[in-house]
Amino acid sequence: MDLASLLAETASAVRQRLDDQADWVPTGAKQGQYQADLAANDAALEVLLDAGVGVLSEETGLHHPDRELIVVLDPVDGSTNAASGIPWFCVSLCAVGRNGILAAHVEDLTSGTTFTAKTGEGACLSRRVYAKTGRQATHQQEEPQPIKPSKVAHLPEALLGVSGYPAAHWGWKQYRSLGSAALDLCLVASGCLDAFADVSPGELAPWDYLGGIFVCQQAGACVTDLNGDDLLVLDDTARRRPAAAGTPELLDSLCAKIR
Repeated sequence: MDLASLLAETASAVRQRLDDQADWVPTGAKQGQYQADLAANDAALEVLLDAGVGVLSEETGLHHPDRELIVVLDPVDGSTNAASGIPWFCVSLCAVGRNGILAAHVEDLTSGTTFTAKTGEGACLSRRVYAKTGRQATHQQEEPQPIKPSKVAHLPEALLGVSGYPAAHWGWKQYRSLGSAALDLCLVASGCLDAFADVSPGELAPWDYLGGIFVCQQAGACVTDLNGDDLLVLDDTARRRPAAAGTPELLDSLCAKIR
């Protein structure tokens, strides 16, 4: 199975479904869940389950946990941004095998900017340009370019991304709270942000961060959980506090300040 192609096909199916029926009315069943989340989820499941893999989805939980490969899926990470017309939301896909993560695909659903990673092959950035031919959506993809994190080592020089509200100023240069952890982590991987941390009580689920964390790792960034827990978990009730930085020095400084 070509994992990269499977994840890209799944992302395309999500994009097409949202283009066809992006209904940002809340479902009322779960806080922060919209009709479009469910539509995007259905599109992704059609591709993934037909391919014979299991799925851990934000919207519908764990499907076929006995299968050799589990794809951790957030069909629309940042759906509140999407519902509010803020162009910062994505589909996040992370393929996990018996021995760990194998591949990830995080695609900005507004710009087509796409971050991909495979074990031992680094991380890349490309842009997928979508167009409709009749009723069928097609896309062209730029040649992927390798990405690397920044070399900033000191908090006073750092631009940070955060999920949640910082309780104190840690001495950063500037910070941003953008609303899509998967994309925010990919910004660390590509050097646009120097670091990222979840400063909430621990509200990020595996589908929120696993794709972004893996892109960070393959790009050469450093990652950890602020509570010391294992980030690789396939449990829909698990919550973690991921942090990432381009250098170990910056990550250590950031963790010390938060703790």
